[in-house]
Amino acid sequence: MYEVAIQRAAALLHASKHAIALTGAGVSTPSGVPDFRSVGSGLWARHNPLEKASLVSFRRDPNAFYAWLRPLARAMCQAEPNPAHRALARLEAMGVLKALITQNIDNLHRMAGSRVVHEVHGHFRTATCVSCYAECEVGPFLDAFLQHGLAPACPDCGGVLKPNVILLGEQLPVETFSAASQAVRACDVMVVAGSSLEVAPVGGLPRLAAFHGARLILVNDQDTQVDGLADVVIHANVAEVLPRIVDALQC
Repeated sequence: MYEVAIQRAAALLHASKHAIALTGAGVSTPSGVPDFRSVGSGLWARHNPLEKASLVSFRRDPNAFYAWLRPLARAMCQAEPNPAHRALARLEAMGVLKALITQNIDNLHRMAGSRVVHEVHGHFRTATCVSCYAECEVGPFLDAFLQHGLAPACPDCGGVLKPNVILLGEQLPVETFSAASQAVRACDVMVVAGSSLEVAPVGGLPRLAAFHGARLILVNDQDTQVDGLADVVIHANVAEVLPRIVDALQC
């Protein structure tokens, strides 16, 4: 199934000079990390994002935010890269993929071996104090947080630490998004994997790539707003399809 589309995707990547990838939560759901919008199982199906994951709600009640974050953080800590993550790392190691843009904060792309990763929604490796703005590694606080669920305190001033992930109402990291946008403008092929493309401004990047002449390969289990622009559209599990595309490229 999808064999013709897989071969077409492999051919586009083989002919490319500057391929990049854009990934969303659907790349990590096979690793056990929940996504946000799936009906019934997505995080927003159970919680109002403005009440749980906005900058305003964090400032109002950090402990409520951390109580919401706790099961997600536990899932991310237990997760391992799946075949989709490893396939994209293989593409980079082969010299085909020049950069990877991800909306995910779970670090699984880096764990899989990807090196050029633009984490446009931030990451969970570090945190910043909301009082003195000191930045520190999350690692030393992680076990205590997962065990007790309380907001971690800054070791310098005792203020609340905010993980360096982008909350609703918060600006994307300027340097990271600028680098991602530059990669999009330079690419000739973009692989979009596991993203609904419903979150701005990242959801607009495939259109930007197409505007600059790039070919689009879209692998997602549901329709997206750019299906009609893509050269290849495969509605299937990314953990099954991406390894097959890389295997076809290596044949």
